[in-house]
Amino acid sequence: MGHVEDRWYKTLRHPNGRPERVKTELFGKGLRYRVRYIGPDGRERKKSFPDRAKRDAEAFLVSTETDKLRGSYVDPLAGRMTFAEYAETWLRTRSFDESTRESTEFRVRKHLLPFFGSRQLASIKPGHIREWDAAMVGKLAPATRAVVFAHLRTILGAAVDDERIAKNPCSAKSVTPPRPVVRRVVPWRYDQVSAIRGGLAQRYRAMVDLGAGCGLRQGEILGLGVDDIDLDAGWVHVSRQVKLVRSRLVFGLPKNDRDRRVPLPDSVALVLRQHIKDCDPVALTLPWENPADDERVTVPLLFTTTRRGAINRRTFDDKSWRPAVLAAGITPTRATGMHALRHFYASSLLDAGESIKGPRVVPRPRRPRVHAPRIHPPDAGQRGTHPACDRRSLSAAESSMKLTEWDSPGSGRRSAWLHRYQLPLGTVHSPYLSGDCHAPGPCRHAAGGGGGCNTCATEPSKRSVLGAADNAPMDKCCGFGPFCPV
Repeated sequence: MGHVEDRWYKTLRHPNGRPERVKTELFGKGLRYRVRYIGPDGRERKKSFPDRAKRDAEAFLVSTETDKLRGSYVDPLAGRMTFAEYAETWLRTRSFDESTRESTEFRVRKHLLPFFGSRQLASIKPGHIREWDAAMVGKLAPATRAVVFAHLRTILGAAVDDERIAKNPCSAKSVTPPRPVVRRVVPWRYDQVSAIRGGLAQRYRAMVDLGAGCGLRQGEILGLGVDDIDLDAGWVHVSRQVKLVRSRLVFGLPKNDRDRRVPLPDSVALVLRQHIKDCDPVALTLPWENPADDERVTVPLLFTTTRRGAINRRTFDDKSWRPAVLAAGITPTRATGMHALRHFYASSLLDAGESIKGPRVVPRPRRPRVHAPRIHPPDAGQRGTHPACDRRSLSAAESSMKLTEWDSPGSGRRSAWLHRYQLPLGTVHSPYLSGDCHAPGPCRHAAGGGGGCNTCATEPSKRSVLGAADNAPMDKCCGFGPFCPV
């Protein structure tokens, strides 16, 4: 049990037992009262208070002993560590994949340490958080501010767990976390996607088909191996991506560390068959996740450079993608990267009335969000199609998914996505996700006529798979033999 010591006076007892208070050698020097107590680690702690503050000293002692009993005691000395010292410790001990560690280190050191680095952890108050956030307005985009604030809150939350501070100032009611602005996505039209595809070198064109027809991300396309594609069954197994970590290319797990299977439309399968004939897969060995580790993985990649090496996304974007976007009459921005193909794919599904999460068949499915009848997975030989990919395989596609709240008719989440994508229903025509011919007017074959487009009567079998990408005008010929029901 602790006690309050009076440093200015001491009590003497005479032989007859009468007590007497007398001044000590420290009278009038320094702070008068000193609280002394034993911490949970067994070491003595002390804190001094000025003259006429005995009640404050006693209140502090009572509060300290109460915190010790409740298990919420925080050593005042522990909070003297600076934010910079603790942040570096947190970065070193936090479990990240290497690419996430690199980006987190950059944000913490660039945006947090200049303001908080020299401050002691215990001295950081909610007012400092508000001051920092106000200073970042206009300097950082709202989305970046939200991510950096999340790092700050996590670091101070770890300090609470380590009993260096009592509570997280980022959690105070007076602190409003910055929120990213939800961007309205205007998906590309198919003729724009086709024009960009035509502006790429032949060896890279199939990448557009995988992005717009299967919804794969750029890194997943670059990391796709020939063994990941089942052309006969119609599935793409997304199990890795190519990432750039500390200026070196590595293989790594897809986003959120979850692999998945994606239906492969017939049209994209045909493009991939031709691509494999034209450009032989190249077996390349890269580090796994961390370039400093000894673990290496060898994959026969579908897409490589002209020198038969793995594709660096930055080099590809600068030398190939942006010129193709410019040639298509589109101004390059942050929103016109390869990820725009994924938005095109999602908007096509939404326009077709499907869930944008429907095509993902994950080996470790999450629990359904509502009670719904369990639908058994497809047989091993069943083709992996989606309702929007092939209307004739609707039952097969339904059997590859579990019903969830997202897929229910009239789902609010689907309405929210439609709102985000600025999607006038019925206006997105994607030959990747339809079994219909998209040439103007009825198809000749559908009308009982010959085999070809209704305008120019060109037989699709005599044209390239993506004739429109080869500078054939879309208003003259659909150019998509595999999609025309000839």
